[in-house]
Amino acid sequence: MTDVAETMMRRAVTLARKGVGKTAPNPAVGCVIVKDGAIVGEGWHRKAGTPHAEVHALHQAGARAEGADVYVTLEPCSHFGKTPPCADALIAARVGRVFVGMVDPNPRVCGAGIGKLRAAGISVTAPLLEEQCRLLNEPFIKHVATGLPFVVLKTAMTMDGKIATVGRDSKWVTSEKSRRYVHKLRAKLDVIMVGVGTVVKDDPLLTSRIPGGRDPLRVVVDSRLRIPLNAQLLHVDSPAKTIVATISSDAGRISRLTDLGAEVLSCSGTGDRVDLFSLMTELGKRGVQSILLEGGAELAGEALRKGVVDKCLFFYAPKLIAGEGLGPFAGDGVDKMADALKLQDVTVIKFGEDILIQGYPEKRCLQA
Repeated sequence: MTDVAETMMRRAVTLARKGVGKTAPNPAVGCVIVKDGAIVGEGWHRKAGTPHAEVHALHQAGARAEGADVYVTLEPCSHFGKTPPCADALIAARVGRVFVGMVDPNPRVCGAGIGKLRAAGISVTAPLLEEQCRLLNEPFIKHVATGLPFVVLKTAMTMDGKIATVGRDSKWVTSEKSRRYVHKLRAKLDVIMVGVGTVVKDDPLLTSRIPGGRDPLRVVVDSRLRIPLNAQLLHVDSPAKTIVATISSDAGRISRLTDLGAEVLSCSGTGDRVDLFSLMTELGKRGVQSILLEGGAELAGEALRKGVVDKCLFFYAPKLIAGEGLGPFAGDGVDKMADALKLQDVTVIKFGEDILIQGYPEKRCLQA
């Protein structure tokens, strides 16, 4: 593949990022149209139900789209949804060639858009920079393939692996720069999930405190309905609602929470705990594609043991507690180092003095 083609696809990826967190249940897509070596049209999908990236780019290109090269991060759709098929729009514009970042995993498309373009005599090259294009839409890809949300586990700790002191003080482990990044992440994902212990101890708002940021749906995993009725997240002024996931059948407690505007979601249990896989299945049925799991140690440990975590974000601050403190994962772990869960595709990013280590855990359970 030529350097020009990769450069233009990278530009399409950059455009697509502008829509991340705004297009669900649709994927984020970017498109670039090139004629005689110059960009004549650009676009990205901005919001579900509005025109797709290709339509915006074609509108900008106008008559110059005829015979042009089109670079799009995801296979053009071939079916009628809330908007007409993008493959049809490209055919009508009589474009010359189409370069596709990745084939659409949605069974309703999955090669049909490419097939329609080729049947119309348009040359199609696919895939191109597939890994970068897949990273744009990890939640969409998992949800459309499995019906389950993509779960991102985030934790902040000291260099000696503590998320709080022995006295359970945790404000603040990491820098303001790292915390600002997390608030931006909250605005991009569908759900922020915590355990009830975090609510009892920290009384968080669980909102995205950035200008124009979208608040995610708040989910509290609370097996025995211990959540305080005066918890801030039950009274916060936000368009996003709060769900309390539980195995408790305490009618009085449920009624009081419902009166406060929360939804109490009855879940299947594993012993005396909410079964996390069952909870993920239910949220997936509701259209939730992505979850930011922020804590605490009990929920993080259970999620890791049950194999529901897709991606880990570990923020390390240049601090040492040098004592007992609290680790990021409570509960039983493995007995042998050979059985340790491995992270794959690990990357390292600096946030001022802090370090973010990202990786994808092996998809297996650590316990039955």
